[in-house]
Amino acid sequence: MKEKILEKATDMFLNLGFKSVTMDDLANEMGISKKTIYTHFENKTKLVQECTFGLLNRINLGIDLICSSGKNPIEELYDIKKFVISQLKDEKSSPQYQLQKYYPKIFDNLSKKQYELMQECTVINIKRGLEMGIYRENLNVEFVSRIYISGVASIKDDRFFPQGNFSAKELQDYFLEYHLRGIVTPKGRKILNDIINSTYE
Repeated sequence: MKEKILEKATDMFLNLGFKSVTMDDLANEMGISKKTIYTHFENKTKLVQECTFGLLNRINLGIDLICSSGKNPIEELYDIKKFVISQLKDEKSSPQYQLQKYYPKIFDNLSKKQYELMQECTVINIKRGLEMGIYRENLNVEFVSRIYISGVASIKDDRFFPQGNFSAKELQDYFLEYHLRGIVTPKGRKILNDIINSTYE
């Protein structure tokens, strides 16, 4: 039952927002009593914490799987983007903004963990791209990895990209192309253009 509650709560939080969904909403949606939810979760904050870290772990496992598939680093980034969007349900209600505003401690802990995981993954991606000659050889790996991660965080920030101006998918597409065009070699550009052309056909 605990897993079912987590699964439904995560889905509702992503679609409707962390603040918007109440324990009553969750109980009604599942056809169970609030008491059943409180048997497994002390309060809503604990539920939000388990949902968010559970989602992060699920996304991290999926990314590890993509990274071990042997694709070139450019394809790898596009596969990761597609996978993450599928997990986050396109973030219709800007859940990150609500999490940051109403559960700042959880948001800070989650952001720290997310940064550590992304930093390692991004550095490996850049180094592989350099070895394969599809990323420019004069790149400062530390700088590029940090600017990429800060950009990923910025496009989710409601202050910079107010909800309604772009969809989450559009922002991810624009940002990833922007990032890659700045670091690819002519060989890498051909791979990038092929991916973009096949995506929009």
